[in-house]
Amino acid sequence: MVAQRGRDLLLKVHDGSGFVTVAGLRSKRLAFNAEAVDITDAESAGRWRELLGGAGVQRAQLSGRGLFKDQASDALVRTAFFAGTILAWQLTIPDFATVTGPFQIAALEYSGEHNGEVQFELALESAGLLAFAVL
Repeated sequence: MVAQRGRDLLLKVHDGSGFVTVAGLRSKRLAFNAEAVDITDAESAGRWRELLGGAGVQRAQLSGRGLFKDQASDALVRTAFFAGTILAWQLTIPDFATVTGPFQIAALEYSGEHNGEVQFELALESAGLLAFAVL
């Protein structure tokens, strides 16, 4: 994969009829994590930690930061947060893959400087099986 423009990393949310881009995001981030299950005991070789493969919980976190550009996607995100709704989200990684699945908005923040625009930040936590489709 060659270098890609960060603006082409797109975060989309399903609005009931299809995926729509969450407008105005200036930065986006996707992180995958897996819990380690420690099975070390008194007889572990050399007292080295041992892990149980495939036993830990996997999760993904999506986050974004930007400014308001589209009332429809802003309203959808805000409504989903206050209702605690789990929606289908999709992140497109240009020339590489899409990650699609259920996420819940874990944090929604608003900020602004007196000489700047109002910004928002959102943090999403995976809420089920994710599909990773190579483009």
